[in-house]
Amino acid sequence: MNAAIRAVVRIAHSKKFQVLGFRRGWEGLIKNTFTPLTPRSVGGIMQLGGTILHTSRCPKFKTKEGIGKAAETLASNHIDGLVIIGGNGSFNGALELSRSTDTLIVGIPASIDNDVFGTEETIGFDTAENTAVAEIDKIRDTAVSNDRVFMIEVMGRERGFLALGIGLTVGA
Repeated sequence: MNAAIRAVVRIAHSKKFQVLGFRRGWEGLIKNTFTPLTPRSVGGIMQLGGTILHTSRCPKFKTKEGIGKAAETLASNHIDGLVIIGGNGSFNGALELSRSTDTLIVGIPASIDNDVFGTEETIGFDTAENTAVAEIDKIRDTAVSNDRVFMIEVMGRERGFLALGIGLTVGA
């Protein structure tokens, strides 16, 4: 499961809140590996693609033991709300976790696969598409001037929405 858990909110008794980011998605939630996210630590990341917290596949999260450990981490850190930023795998994991905790969980679609039901375009799709189009525009001149055909491979797992969108945009 590719879980990109970016931030959780911990409400303190003083009505102030703290935002925590679990490193490497579900893996960080299971291992209780987090970093406080402050205005200073996240300043200047808006233009970056991907995640500053990194992500990973976490087979352990697909087990009852892994879900239980994640629920324990939420409770031990007094976490009131969990924000999941990811795709279908992340949201499936969030659904399973919601069955084991009272923590409020919300999902933000952000996958280069652009395959989250009910979402026109995810955050990651836009970033990946624009990055690929910019790079293809750069190498097109070389291909044309040398009478060559260049093959471009893009990510996108099982759906092909990314390849289709890029291909249409660059006139393939």
